Amino acid sequence: MKKNDYIAIIAVLAVTGIFAFAPGALEWFNKMTREHGMIMSFFKFAILATFGEMLALRIRKGVYNENGFGILPRMLVWGFLGMGIAMAMTIFKSGTIAFLSNIGFNKAAIWFSGPLSLNKFFVALCISVLMNTIFAPIFMTLHKITDIHIMETGGTLKGFFSHKLKIQETMASKIDWNIQYGFVFKKTIPLFWYPAHTITFLLPGNYQVLFAAFLGVVLGLILSIKK
Repeated sequence: MKKNDYIAIIAVLAVTGIFAFAPGALEWFNKMTREHGMIMSFFKFAILATFGEMLALRIRKGVYNENGFGILPRMLVWGFLGMGIAMAMTIFKSGTIAFLSNIGFNKAAIWFSGPLSLNKFFVALCISVLMNTIFAPIFMTLHKITDIHIMETGGTLKGFFSHKLKIQETMASKIDWNIQYGFVFKKTIPLFWYPAHTITFLLPGNYQVLFAAFLGVVLGLILSIKK
């Protein structure tokens, strides 16, 4: 391992130790999540999902950062994407329960709010499948567009904001749809995101967005192995 690997491990252990042993840290985290959910979602994804991409870079190229990688623009993008994910989770939880009630599962809300059971698992699975089928492809494509934009503008905040985001051109000629559809959509959604977000929706509400952000770290590792 390199020096940066030890620094990364120490940083992870330090953050984990703070919430595990520092008096009041976990209570503060839960309070902030309840009272400022969207702001906390921004920071959870900005930190964890960006760290996942840095780990993926470490696996592919042996470094956590390089010229043009753009840690700060990635954190900014992931922060806003995280807010979008938090919003989608809220919408699809309520919407899926309402949909299940409309098609005959009248106790869906009771099942989902109750203790762990097969019925609760069924509702969580339905939420995950609908959210990842409807929302995830759009989200993933938007993330890919911003990822390309960051690389093409030098990985700086100034470059990110001083150049126009070329959505149509990027979608038409710069995204490798064989990978985007054939692997990211076709394989990671049903094989990874369906079960992963089923687990997410079985967790207490104040940990769902945090776990979803942590999944970004895991997916970054999966994508790096694929590459």
